Amino acid sequence: MKSNTLFFILSFVFTLGMKQAAAQPEVLNGPQIEFEKDSHDYGTIENGANGDCVFIFKNTGNAPLILGNVKGSCSCTVPSWPTEPILPGKTGEITVHYNTSNAGSINKSVTITSNAVNEGVKVVRIKGNVLPAKETTMESVPAVTN
Repeated sequence: MKSNTLFFILSFVFTLGMKQAAAQPEVLNGPQIEFEKDSHDYGTIENGANGDCVFIFKNTGNAPLILGNVKGSCSCTVPSWPTEPILPGKTGEITVHYNTSNAGSINKSVTITSNAVNEGVKVVRIKGNVLPAKETTMESVPAVTN
């Protein structure tokens, strides 16, 4: 009887310990990437308008963060990113240029590959709508005078 009681007490203590251990957050060693935003909405913009947006990120880890590759989903979405390591606690920027001479809806992605232990591959999105180009009529062309 004593051995059964001891078994149940030890099982209960073990179960409580496991629940408490599971409730504590996991600590990851290495670089970690955290973005201020996951998407950018241009809204409705003019044809030919500035199509640049910036995604700011921070290395919240304890080792240098290196962005290996950043790739747009098509040739109209061109990212630029820092090639030097981002030290722990520091921020960096990925600038995305969208070609706004393409009228219509924008729904593109940018895939970021890094050595981050929390998210080695991250996808951010851009969206919006580009208005059609304004038509040029003969009335809008200035007359040539001599």
